[in-house]
Amino acid sequence: MMNSAHVLRRLLPLLAMTALFAGSGIVHAQTTDGPDLSIELVDPNVLRVCADPRNLPFSNDKGEGFENKLGELIADKLHKKLDFVYFPQAIGFVRMTLGAHRCDVIMGFPQGDDLVQGTNPYYRTAYALVAKEGSGLEDVVTLGDARLKGKHIGIVAGTPPATYMAANGLMAAAKSYPLMIDTRLDSSAEAMIGDLTSGKIDAGILWGPMAGYYAKKANPPLHITPLVKETSGPRLAFRIGMGVRAADQNWKRLLNRVIQENQPAINRILLDYGVPLLDENDRPIGAETATKSP
Repeated sequence: MMNSAHVLRRLLPLLAMTALFAGSGIVHAQTTDGPDLSIELVDPNVLRVCADPRNLPFSNDKGEGFENKLGELIADKLHKKLDFVYFPQAIGFVRMTLGAHRCDVIMGFPQGDDLVQGTNPYYRTAYALVAKEGSGLEDVVTLGDARLKGKHIGIVAGTPPATYMAANGLMAAAKSYPLMIDTRLDSSAEAMIGDLTSGKIDAGILWGPMAGYYAKKANPPLHITPLVKETSGPRLAFRIGMGVRAADQNWKRLLNRVIQENQPAINRILLDYGVPLLDENDRPIGAETATKSP
């Protein structure tokens, strides 16, 4: 995902992935006037979600991630039972889950990733700088800021912000964390936040949902700043939708309708997990503006 593997694995996030849907109208469209989904779905009576068993804040096998919560809401609004098919989000995830017809939707996928057919996006976010309150780095908005010179900054190897760090001479003092991990055994985000709170690093850069979730959980909470001012390298902000199989056109249209009619509820779930939501002008979406779409 941006590197697609990163947002997927969150994402990743990956994914990452995230309260949706107006009820009776959608259900009516599916059960009476709508297309027959029995050809496209593993079981038209069950919402089967592909997810990672240990990848908070996105999902886990205890149902504690925001993608778990979104799955619960979708299933309720569509009057379906809910079943999660868990598989570690690493190489082969799409092939072994969605591609193998074990499940019908991946809850979080970056727009434009051709591994799946994407729905309309339901949130937009960016990589973010995480720092302690009172560190003097709270209002740093670009990686070219002179206050970062000589600082020990955590970065997940191979992610887009690493390009900006290298361009600004920050890699020599950086601490790198692995991109490709087995989420059942390890978490680069948790390790980075642990190093930040203990003082081993001065700041960290994480994919937005991870940054917001772990910063909110830290004691005391950490400060995050979405990196939306960078313009000379790879993009750092992404729209996230759901992923379905390329042939599943009717299913995609139904999910698009669910997303459109329930954006405020989606936003509230994401905000509750600390996800730094952004509109198309890179302005933050908070509780008071939760009706906005990505």
